[in-house]
Amino acid sequence: MAVEVARVVDRVHRESWSTVLASVVRLTRDLDLAEDCTQDAFVQALRTWPDGIPSNPGGWLTTVARRLALDRLRRETTLRRKLPLLVEDPVAPGDVEQPTDPLRLVFTCCHPALARDSQVALTLRLICGLTTREVAAGLLISEATAAARITRAKKKIAAAGIPYRIPADHELSKRLDAVLTVVHLVYTAGHVAAGPDLTRTELTGRAVELARLLVRLMPTETEPQALLGLLLMTEARGDARLSEDGELVLLADQDRSRWDVRMLAEGVSRATAALDRGQGRFVLQAAVAGLHVTAPSWEKTNWTQVVRMYDAMMVSWPTPIVALNRAAAHSLVPGADLEAVLAEMDALSNEPALKAYAYLPAARADVLARLGRVDEAADAYDAAITLTANETERRFLTHRRAGLCA
Repeated sequence: MAVEVARVVDRVHRESWSTVLASVVRLTRDLDLAEDCTQDAFVQALRTWPDGIPSNPGGWLTTVARRLALDRLRRETTLRRKLPLLVEDPVAPGDVEQPTDPLRLVFTCCHPALARDSQVALTLRLICGLTTREVAAGLLISEATAAARITRAKKKIAAAGIPYRIPADHELSKRLDAVLTVVHLVYTAGHVAAGPDLTRTELTGRAVELARLLVRLMPTETEPQALLGLLLMTEARGDARLSEDGELVLLADQDRSRWDVRMLAEGVSRATAALDRGQGRFVLQAAVAGLHVTAPSWEKTNWTQVVRMYDAMMVSWPTPIVALNRAAAHSLVPGADLEAVLAEMDALSNEPALKAYAYLPAARADVLARLGRVDEAADAYDAAITLTANETERRFLTHRRAGLCA
């Protein structure tokens, strides 16, 4: 029974952490207190659920966490001081959560008073329940740096009295780009997860849910539509990413009949509508995804057009990862100068943000293999294998390396 309870608690933690936490934050307006009480509720679940797992585990956890928070507030004689803050967002009797609670928490973490890097780190920690190590891996920074950013952000929210709410219409634009970035990173953290499983569906699902909430909140904005389209097109290919024996299958080799046609159609529709209205960075990323999924096959992908999308992205969002993606796409253009592409990738090796990024040596390995430089390709695969945190990807890269000598 204890093993079963631990398994259920782990699943509920992955699925409901942010919802429980967000509900407690709405009550307390204190991130540290809310996080402590949410964690304590999960500990209580491990202790009491062997006597019977509740029919609604998430609701049970929310109720317990909120009760613990109220007890702490009363004990510390701060409830009277906290109550005025509740006037801004009254909680109805018996109400324990709102559908928009996680989105409120994202907007709180993305307040303009916080530095952008702190906004993203804090949101990944709170909305996803990611460990500090996982946050660091997602942001390509050290664990100590991630911890410092999270701590600074919490202190700033407390010191500045930043309210827990979705901003007024005139405030939304100041936070939108940060919120979009965070939602995209939540999806990315789940799409290729650290650990044995390729995907953490609770993270990818939560990201899609948040993107839908953003579209409903800001229906005339282009970038939320584009982000939702991008996530849906990526999510639609999910089942085809793994073979029957659980091995990674790259887009080039996927069975396209396994793609979710309905989800794909919605994603393409949203991306196309967004592209007709603007060319923000998520519009361009969605356009790249659209070129992939509407091509008859990998071989018939319009790689020249993909490179053009990345060229446009480099103007509005010139990051090392975009530059790497552009170089990888350029290597697939018919007649491309692979030596020139390799030189681009080698130059990116000096970028601090890519020092621990497994996809850089993996991309170099692919180009080196096509150039016939087998020993160098093997070394690059070794570097990628060392850097990847996902076991499924590690097996795939190991297989690719072994294939160099076949």
